[in-house]
Amino acid sequence: MKRHQMREHAFILIFERIFIDYTVDEIIENATECSELEMNDDIKKLFKGVEENKSVVDSEIEKYLKKWSINRISKVSLAILRLAVYEIMFCDETPLSVSIDEAVELAKTYSVPEDASFINGVLGSFAKDFEASK
Repeated sequence: MKRHQMREHAFILIFERIFIDYTVDEIIENATECSELEMNDDIKKLFKGVEENKSVVDSEIEKYLKKWSINRISKVSLAILRLAVYEIMFCDETPLSVSIDEAVELAKTYSVPEDASFINGVLGSFAKDFEASK
């Protein structure tokens, strides 16, 4: 499975978790049973990592939402931002630019064109500060 497809599947699980109050393991089990998604350890690791660090990730996202709050952005954008910010913060093996590019591509596929620009702007600002703090 290509890394893009892996991120896409993790994004779908993250998005689903926003609406369903199941545990992470229940969501993974349901997705596997229904054959909705091809599941592997990397996808599970990303999904679980986002969920385990959601409060830290969300507080970082919130810092870069100019005149917005997390509750006001689309759920698609929120899921994409959670995945990308998690990857940037916790997955050292993934280049920062790749996380941003993949997030923008997911937004182009699953959202409206304006969301891709919005996500790129939020992640660009976050990444600049994150790199400076290293």
